[in-house]
Amino acid sequence: MKDQDAQFDSLLPPLRLDRRGFIATTVAAGFSLAAGPAVASTAISTDANGLVAGKIDIPSPDGKIPAYHAAPQGKKNLPTLIVVQEIFGVHEYIQDVCRRLAHQGYLAIAPELYARQGDPSKYTEIPKLQAEIVSKVPDKQVQGDLDATAAWAAAHGGNPDRLGILGFCWGGRQVWLYAAHNPKLKAGAAWYGQLAGEPSELKPKPVLAIVNDLKAPVLGAYGGKDAGISQADVDRMRIELAKGSASAKASRIDIYPEAPHAFHADYRPSYRKAEAEQAWTRMLDWFKQNGV
Repeated sequence: MKDQDAQFDSLLPPLRLDRRGFIATTVAAGFSLAAGPAVASTAISTDANGLVAGKIDIPSPDGKIPAYHAAPQGKKNLPTLIVVQEIFGVHEYIQDVCRRLAHQGYLAIAPELYARQGDPSKYTEIPKLQAEIVSKVPDKQVQGDLDATAAWAAAHGGNPDRLGILGFCWGGRQVWLYAAHNPKLKAGAAWYGQLAGEPSELKPKPVLAIVNDLKAPVLGAYGGKDAGISQADVDRMRIELAKGSASAKASRIDIYPEAPHAFHADYRPSYRKAEAEQAWTRMLDWFKQNGV
């Protein structure tokens, strides 16, 4: 079964190269071609004034993981948020999310979780990206890399007792899984992440099967008009949360009735400003309420 965000993105129209300037950069070119036209009038660009921001390498047992980070300049003991990419990798939109969070006082880090499988910026076709990279990324590898990211943060100005995670599309699913994996996590925010799915060797459990293992509460943000994630799946997830672990019971899923998939992605036609801003504010409140 294909990732549902990949199925959705394959329906988007071809790229128009006269849009937003960042599509010319190496890191963004591949995702832009795959994702369809950026919408210049809604694209958000966040500066790095007052921040330390840029690319880093995170040590792991089998090498180094490239990542992007942003944090308030000169600050220590910062609450930390791991930002998990869409299927397109750590492109400009994900980097901008890190800067937005840093301006809120967080150390935000987005690890490149496909680093061992390939570079998504080199791809222009969703099916090829899905087949050659995304489908080859094991959940176990992702969880290990997220652990390494948390460890790097703790050693570089982050407060290990105030750790949270957020992710979009492909990354939204990983948020649910990581909340069932790391007992030190305080809270998560999953933006329209896949909930159902057939088990496989690399993806042994769908989100619906790990609800009772949640060790931290998760806030879900889902669109009522998502073409890839059914309302039946969302309803079932709510039922499972209500009868799950203490952290499951403390979790919440918000539905934005008129929003499609990827409604926070301001560089794409799916962006819905009102819903994105409301969900963003709720997410920030969620992290604060849960000690992040």
